[in-house]
Amino acid sequence: MTIKALIFDFDGLLMDTESTLLESWRWEWQRHGLALDPAGFFADHGGDANEPRYAALAAAVGPAYDRASSHALRMAYRAGLNAALTPAPGVTEWLDRAAELGLRLAVASSSPLTHVGALLDQAGLRARFEVLATGEEVTAHKPDPAVYALALDRLGLPAQEAVAFEDTAHGVIAARAAGLRCVAVPNPHADRSRFGMADLLLPSAAELSLDGVLATLDPRR
Repeated sequence: MTIKALIFDFDGLLMDTESTLLESWRWEWQRHGLALDPAGFFADHGGDANEPRYAALAAAVGPAYDRASSHALRMAYRAGLNAALTPAPGVTEWLDRAAELGLRLAVASSSPLTHVGALLDQAGLRARFEVLATGEEVTAHKPDPAVYALALDRLGLPAQEAVAFEDTAHGVIAARAAGLRCVAVPNPHADRSRFGMADLLLPSAAELSLDGVLATLDPRR
């Protein structure tokens, strides 16, 4: 079937918010005179994974740890990092070409709309997307396919007529579980050996034109 829509993950794919997340936690550990061990930092699921991170920091700091202050300071620091973010290399070119081809665009993210929408606005990208499906609207996060099912429902399209773009292995699993073909562009912190379920694996969105991506997925185009 002809590809009519592209559905993008947000964090780590459209903008490198995964790096700002990790850096904000490194900064917070350093503020307490400690070093964050990045091993196992990124969860194998979407949605908020910060509670165990705060618990680990609290255990390392001891009774003097102030959870509310720690959260407020870290979030303010991360907001400053996020304010400098721009779209990931190649993303704007993909979106420009999608518009020329008349392809419909959606975002399917496990993050909340307050986060996704604000950064899309910052990057000047929000108006490009006909549909935003976000984490607070579904009861389960990736690798559960719920947010992709929601995006497809809002587009009014079957999965066969859309393609997903993801930066994590659990995101690819979610897209495939929703019946979508999936292009993987791993974020800088992802293990590239875990993307075997992707239909196409790219080191960057700048690596291949959107026409090349679509031709690989659907040679009849």
